[in-house]
Amino acid sequence: MDTNQNLVYQIGMTLVKGIGAVTAKQVIDTLPDVSLLFKEKARLLEHIPGISRRVIADIHTGEALRRAEKELKFIRKNNIQALFIQDANYPQKLKECVDAPIMLYFRGNANLNATKIISFVGTRHATTYGKEMTDKLILDISKTYPDTLIVSGLAYGIDIQAHRSSLKHTLPTVGVLAHGLDRIYPPEHRNTAVEMLNQGGLLTDFMSETNPDRQNFVKRNRIVAGMSDCTVVVESAERGGALITASIADSYNKDVFALPGRATDPYSIGCNKLIKQKRAALITCADDIFREMCWLEAPKTPQAVQRSLFTELTEEEQPVVKQLTTSEGKLLNQLCVTLNLPVSKLAALLFNLEMKGVVRCFPGGLYRLL
Repeated sequence: MDTNQNLVYQIGMTLVKGIGAVTAKQVIDTLPDVSLLFKEKARLLEHIPGISRRVIADIHTGEALRRAEKELKFIRKNNIQALFIQDANYPQKLKECVDAPIMLYFRGNANLNATKIISFVGTRHATTYGKEMTDKLILDISKTYPDTLIVSGLAYGIDIQAHRSSLKHTLPTVGVLAHGLDRIYPPEHRNTAVEMLNQGGLLTDFMSETNPDRQNFVKRNRIVAGMSDCTVVVESAERGGALITASIADSYNKDVFALPGRATDPYSIGCNKLIKQKRAALITCADDIFREMCWLEAPKTPQAVQRSLFTELTEEEQPVVKQLTTSEGKLLNQLCVTLNLPVSKLAALLFNLEMKGVVRCFPGGLYRLL
């Protein structure tokens, strides 16, 4: 079958009234080809779980296919990828979720199946603390795992900060939208969205001409949570969309992390509550995420300093480097014993070596040569 025509049938299925994600999967499991939903006789379609006579009547109006053909023209004109749930490029981590959308629309160059994907969510009313901590977390993620995909919702506050920090620190970032790809909401974030097309992209399960209505934001949160390995809540009031996303992530058995704040800060109440109720793990740095996610293997990063430059080390630094040269890494207390140095003195030496790009402290407090 022609690829374009097959895509019309796939999109068309999502437009039939009464066919949601669960019923659509029943159709996919029952029929050898989605096109048969529009070609088979009514008496055969009635055997598919979830397909009632009312649904069949809607199929036979032909309206779903007509709208799908119109959407196909928009997709082709604007260089948009339509990702059917059976496609290899469809986010596989999202596919595992029971209510995963059947069709996604994506514009950009990000790998939606990156090895490591972290979603950042939080209040629209981000404080200076929230913005700075978002930037610090993403900076440290970029240093250790430079291929990590950062996902958020392009909204005001923590969302847009996560995207902008990712762009600044050269991490790919994807914005999940609550509307079609024929518009950007809020319009103030258009310039950032355009930048993201070259360093990530924009993703939605809504077709063109779909407005950013209130209920769509809750619906899009399942994509933010579902396509990620874990969700980080930076700041949240006692109620808000970030907590909804955290709850969805938890229902998918995904890890949820929360940044704590002062008990008196209104936009830390939600995070503190998540931690208190043990619905999120407390984090204060990126290493906490790596440790909780068991991402503790030594990352593949470019060698910062050639070994030939070690001649520039001071007399005090040379024994430290020598110890690390003969091992796969050592903890601070191990080095203290071996070198017979006090912790304060050794910590200062290691800090200087980190600044020179000679050593690095990896998750777990393990020091290694670069």
